[in-house]
Amino acid sequence: MEIIDLRSDTVTRPTPEMRAAMAAAPVGDDVYGEDPTVNRLQALAASRMGKEAGIFVPSGTMGNLASLLAHCGRGDEVIMGTRSHTFLHEQGGLAALGGIMSYTIPNQPDGTLRLEEIESAIRGDDQHEPRTRVVSLENTQNACDGSPLPLDYISAVCELAHTRGLTVHIDGARIFNAAVALEVDVKALVKEVDSVTFCLSKGLSAPVGSMICGDAPFIEEVRRARKVLGGGMRQVGVIAAAGMVALETMTERLGEDHARARQLAEGFAALPGFAVRPVHTNIFYFALTEDCPFDGAALADYLDKRGILMPNRGPRSFRVVTHCWITDQGVERVLGAVRDAVHDLSDGIGS
Repeated sequence: MEIIDLRSDTVTRPTPEMRAAMAAAPVGDDVYGEDPTVNRLQALAASRMGKEAGIFVPSGTMGNLASLLAHCGRGDEVIMGTRSHTFLHEQGGLAALGGIMSYTIPNQPDGTLRLEEIESAIRGDDQHEPRTRVVSLENTQNACDGSPLPLDYISAVCELAHTRGLTVHIDGARIFNAAVALEVDVKALVKEVDSVTFCLSKGLSAPVGSMICGDAPFIEEVRRARKVLGGGMRQVGVIAAAGMVALETMTERLGEDHARARQLAEGFAALPGFAVRPVHTNIFYFALTEDCPFDGAALADYLDKRGILMPNRGPRSFRVVTHCWITDQGVERVLGAVRDAVHDLSDGIGS
């Protein structure tokens, strides 16, 4: 039975073209700056972001941490959202490893942070307080329905931050999804920010890695941070080659994932007991209503036994993520299985 995996776009597997590129990649010692393939990837990433330089890191979590270590000193502070991945899901690395404070303010339903709340969070130069150094945004905003942050909002944040002497970092794990959804060039989305990370291993389907882009002095500071975090690798061209293919072939097709997410969401919304949240990109959330006769665990178990991985994230809540391995046929199979689940579980037939 073919498995349909809707848990995350991190489950994507490398394409045949990526595997061939990995096998053929020329390599060298990247800590010495001698790996030609990773050097090409870094130059390509920087060009795609419109930045001066780029650097490869093993993961998005390391990318965000290394970026903020480069921007901040111990005891400094970063403003970020209460629903940001860096705050929720990166194990407090800023504090644990960098001695950096997180000042959190609420994300709005569309993923934004209110400008007046950002301004209120900025500390003055008071010896009793940490110094505010960075405003960190996330685009797309995973925990806010995968919402893309629009260009005019990012520009407004940058104007506010730069006026106050702060830098702006974007956790752009899915920045290409944002660009496709907003129908803008990704360069425009990050033109005014000081640093951006993005993942190669989510919707772009590479097996490993993320990129950090910014100006050259910043990237040199990141290189030092990457080394102390254990991210200085050697013949990394073997995996960087897949990242090259990802950037060259996978970014323009992300709209297909968004369309399939909408198709799934519309099908779920038509079923009794399903409350589906808005769909903006390749991520959407839904919940089973209180009058639904079965709970999330029962639905997840029913689907799991039919080769569909869509685990519940709470007693009655779910997140669904589409990616390049979810086909039109897969969408129809999921919709059919969920309709069967509603019928069988409501009638007490069970799994």
